[in-house]
Amino acid sequence: MAGDMGIGNIFNKNNSLKQRPTLTTDSALKALRAAVVLTKDAVNAVSVTAMDALREALALINIRNETELIDPFMHLDAPIWEHKPPKELIEKAYDFCEELTVREAGNFYHSFKYLPEEQRRAMCAAYAFCRRADDIADGDWQDKFPGSLGIDDPEAKNYRKDVEKLVGKKAILDDELHKDKMAQLFFFRKKLSTCYNDLWSTDPVFLALKDTIDEYGIQRAYFDDLISGMEDDLYTNRYSNFDELYLYCYRVASVVGMICIEIYGYDNPRAREYAESWGIFMQLTNVLRDIGEDIDRDRVYLPGDELNALGININMLNGEVRRHQDWEGYVFEYAQRAKSYLKDAKKLLPLLPKRTRYSPAAMMAFYEAILKEIIRRQGDVFSSRVSLNKVQKIWLAATVYLRHRFMPW
Repeated sequence: MAGDMGIGNIFNKNNSLKQRPTLTTDSALKALRAAVVLTKDAVNAVSVTAMDALREALALINIRNETELIDPFMHLDAPIWEHKPPKELIEKAYDFCEELTVREAGNFYHSFKYLPEEQRRAMCAAYAFCRRADDIADGDWQDKFPGSLGIDDPEAKNYRKDVEKLVGKKAILDDELHKDKMAQLFFFRKKLSTCYNDLWSTDPVFLALKDTIDEYGIQRAYFDDLISGMEDDLYTNRYSNFDELYLYCYRVASVVGMICIEIYGYDNPRAREYAESWGIFMQLTNVLRDIGEDIDRDRVYLPGDELNALGININMLNGEVRRHQDWEGYVFEYAQRAKSYLKDAKKLLPLLPKRTRYSPAAMMAFYEAILKEIIRRQGDVFSSRVSLNKVQKIWLAATVYLRHRFMPW
């Protein structure tokens, strides 16, 4: 039975389909996270001799393998280089990031490949950072930080305890797994700090990322916010309302859009606002598409107050909800809200240099097509994963390419 409030009223209650809630964050928590810094006197460094030996061996190192991606620096036993590594090592780090992107995100890489080479490789470095952060928080990736004690590291322990105190929530994972992921994300922040000081990480992702940040002047807050989103995911598996969901979407997706436009290039400051909307649109689409997969992991990203108003129990999100009389209507209205952010996101495109527009336009087009397919399926995201087939992808890519590479606007 439907709840007391109709579907239209639920969205009207939120004032409008498109909202930009105030992004209120705990200032003490933000300060704690931003203070994570790696210093040279705290860790061992790879010597110049070892650096030279690796430089000579570069010709023998192949990061491409049929079954796995090979880290060219995997045998180094220190987290930083003693001095800035030579160009060959930085280029090898970029090679690693590009191959990771090709393997893990074919659709995204397709949108990058028509960028000028320097920008394409910068985008791959940024993607590799995002991919690894997500793999730590939501996957089984085991990141490494040579010389650390992992979950037994005193500094990592203190950081975790301070975060827990400020978050004020219990972890949603079992204790050991939670401690492991928090320690990994702590050292991930440590490596990020090398992109903003005079150190150079031996992690190829952060070595390439530092070069990208130096070139494009991307602020650390964006990367810190993304890691914060991953940490918050370890404490939250339910969202009470759209404001809470928006903050999550901002941290894991909008900041990615803001990173991207720094690489694409822009002059009008409104580009940042539209990049924020771009991320919200894409993440809202992800949330809708992945409902069934998320409930299997005991995660519900749909706003709880909206589901409750319609009498939808979260246990129904295993697929049973398809039989609820208001489900299709709710999905349609949810999609309209996502599209309102897409409308703003598309305003970004004319503000970018013509040579870089295809990249974001292609990503928007792919996700818009996924959203349309969800509506066509009447909200059935449970029977099979909603995705585009090869023909659809080629057609969309060709259409977007022609529109944004050769049309006069």
